[in-house]
Amino acid sequence: MTHDPEPVAQTTALDPQGADDLVEVRRGKLERLREAGVDPFPTRFDRTHTTAEALAGLESLVGQEISVAGRMVSRRVMGRASFAHIQDGEGRLQIYVKQDVVGPAAYSLFRELVDTGDVLGVRGTLFRTRTGETTLEVHGLEILAKSLRPLPEKWHGLTDVEARYRQRYLDLISNAESVELFRVRTHLISAIRRFLDKRGFLEVETPVLQSVYGGATARPFRTYYNALERDYYLRIATELYLKRLIVGGFEKVYEIGRVFRNEGVDVKHNPEFTLLETYEAYADYQDVMAMVEEMIPQVAEESLGTRVLERDGLRIDLAPPWRRMTLRDAVREHTGVDFEEHPDQASLYRRVKDLGLPIAPTSPRGKLIDELLSSMERHLVQPTFLVDYPVELSPLAKRKPDNPHLVERFEAFAGGVEIANAFSELNDPEEQRARFLEQAANRAAGDEEAHQLDDDFVLALEHGMPPTGGLGIGIDRLLMFLTGRRSLREVILFPQLRSRE
Repeated sequence: MTHDPEPVAQTTALDPQGADDLVEVRRGKLERLREAGVDPFPTRFDRTHTTAEALAGLESLVGQEISVAGRMVSRRVMGRASFAHIQDGEGRLQIYVKQDVVGPAAYSLFRELVDTGDVLGVRGTLFRTRTGETTLEVHGLEILAKSLRPLPEKWHGLTDVEARYRQRYLDLISNAESVELFRVRTHLISAIRRFLDKRGFLEVETPVLQSVYGGATARPFRTYYNALERDYYLRIATELYLKRLIVGGFEKVYEIGRVFRNEGVDVKHNPEFTLLETYEAYADYQDVMAMVEEMIPQVAEESLGTRVLERDGLRIDLAPPWRRMTLRDAVREHTGVDFEEHPDQASLYRRVKDLGLPIAPTSPRGKLIDELLSSMERHLVQPTFLVDYPVELSPLAKRKPDNPHLVERFEAFAGGVEIANAFSELNDPEEQRARFLEQAANRAAGDEEAHQLDDDFVLALEHGMPPTGGLGIGIDRLLMFLTGRRSLREVILFPQLRSRE
């Protein structure tokens, strides 16, 4: 038995040193194919079965000629016969190429001009080998796409983490676990849509380019709109346009879309991410809370097959009811700081300045509280709602009737990460304008993430918006939690990365 005659080079996907010779060898094979009258990039192939269908249908398909297609990911040559595996989007199937069956010319082409990484179409009949592996005996073979570069890591899997993110296509070829992860992502989003659709929500689309950005505290990406000769911004949230629809008479709306925040890149942040936002008229944050603790377990069951997760030896049960704590109690329990005892910025800053938080003497009081929360959220492992936030943290939320210093807001945490944010929406236009002006003052004091004044949104509120409960869920963070991943980069197909230079 001999192995694939292609020489082995010590290469990775991101380091082409040592690969140049292999590329030249493959280019030479490409030319030889063309000289032999073989089109190495034909337009189509008539595939009758996927690899999974072939594997599942062995008994019913014996003796019937079928065709499958996929990338050749391994090969072993044994004189006048060869075994190989081809991989499509559903799995791998072993193929058996025998000179006596395909003919000397076709077998010579397969042995000399076909490489691992090439995409093949094969026709033949199924049988089971002596070792019990379902195999396709090849009667005919076509090259569907010639690979000019070898698969990385000697074709045994892509382990370079940076390469997996930068060249996701190689990660998907090499790692079945990555393929399954992104299947789960698709199933998760579909399950969320089904849940909301059944509750009567209407999926809508709102502008990505906005003249005034808002709906979150974040710095935007700026662009220039040539036709209008003015700056525009990529949206940082979908909130303000969705609430305009509530004003217009839609009572339940949602959007799943990309939003863009001009911030750093770390395990919990990517400047471009997928956000779900829902808005329901005549509901408040308590109604939204009940919806969230029903929705998350249900979509976990549909996409993962379970509502109970194991994380670092801990059992996380998503079944409702979830624990509820005030933000004040949670911060006090985990940091020792009671921010209600420090009602002004100066007093609170003096209390927390030595805790190692990323704050400055000019940081607004809301920023100080937010950093206290960030410092302790890792302790919130079991599903937990933190409720009743200071008004400084929530310029779009409605005040609590019995405590005007707080707003009706919650954030949901599980596995040490935030998975949802919601509040009873502020619908008093005069108070909303006053809140926007307070944010403008914060911006003037140096807070680049403070809200802009959105006069058009206030105008919409002046026409009357019913009591409304709103919700935001970062799809990427939710998936990261549900699948036990440590970084957002693992659950985003093409994450933002720093330049290799």
